[in-house]
Amino acid sequence: MPLPFFAPDSFWNTPLPANCDPHPEQDRFLDLTRWSTGSAGLHINLHAWTVPIYEAGPGAPRRPVGRRLHEDAQGRMFLANSRPFLEPGRELGHHPDFNSGGGVPIPPHAESDSQEDGHLAVVSPSTGEAWDMWAARRAEDGAWRSCTGMAYRLDGPGVFSPGDFPARNGESIHLYGPSRATGVPAIAGMIRHADVVEGRIAHKLSFAMKASGLLSHYFPPALWTDGGVPGGVPAGTVLRLDPSLALDAFALSPGAKVVARALQEFGAVLVDFADGFTVAGEGLWRDPEGRSWHGTLEEDALFPLGFEHFQFLAPEPLGQRRVEKGMVPFPHGPITAAYRHHTGIHS
Repeated sequence: MPLPFFAPDSFWNTPLPANCDPHPEQDRFLDLTRWSTGSAGLHINLHAWTVPIYEAGPGAPRRPVGRRLHEDAQGRMFLANSRPFLEPGRELGHHPDFNSGGGVPIPPHAESDSQEDGHLAVVSPSTGEAWDMWAARRAEDGAWRSCTGMAYRLDGPGVFSPGDFPARNGESIHLYGPSRATGVPAIAGMIRHADVVEGRIAHKLSFAMKASGLLSHYFPPALWTDGGVPGGVPAGTVLRLDPSLALDAFALSPGAKVVARALQEFGAVLVDFADGFTVAGEGLWRDPEGRSWHGTLEEDALFPLGFEHFQFLAPEPLGQRRVEKGMVPFPHGPITAAYRHHTGIHS
């Protein structure tokens, strides 16, 4: 079995109650979901736009990760709402704990996602630590730099404290440490290869979608939002596959059935914006064991499951609390496009 992420009783590792109330806006949310993906189905990011998770062995050397402002793709607007609050000498984008203890034990074979997000995560089973980054890049001299930086315990709750991030409304939470735009750990809810091979995923998944809400209310474990759709699906909303659905009635591969069962038992949490509707499996490029998703799981493996079989759940039975803050859409091209599509505002 792979190393469990987070405490056994954490939000991420707790199955959904047998009886969950549907969200009162279930039908509208499903319509937004169809719009998000053109009705193609729930996609699985496996080879790009996902998070590679590298394991550091005992005594692995640690090196500080430098800071880089991710302005190459986002332009100056990415920082526009934060410039008035920048503090001299503060390492914007890195949480104060990120480089403590000498830095991050990034293995020499590690490679961040080649897409714009450039996610990278490292876990250390021997010390019980985890680190994650967004817009991480390795320089020619081998040194790493990242726009964001978070460090946290593998045996902790997997839910960050809002008080750790002094972000103001309209800013991006990225500039305060988290590499997920909703402020959750990057490794939370990832589909892991070993779980699929062994036949069971025993934790909640995470999902991303185009219809995430703009400056909308959101619910823990999310502590921020970056959506572009007014009245869109709130970050932290839980989605599940109808638990009464007989999976054998669908043309699903063995790997797809493992993911589908997890969606029935644990559900998935909205944690990010995507130009579609997707869950994600860990990135296996440069995997030291030579593991691959090919032959194990395919990106369209869940397409046979129609949207009518998915349920957005009401937050109250899960003990979630409504909050309203987040990033404005304009620093991000696809989010801005979603905003303009739903508002008709183009200036």
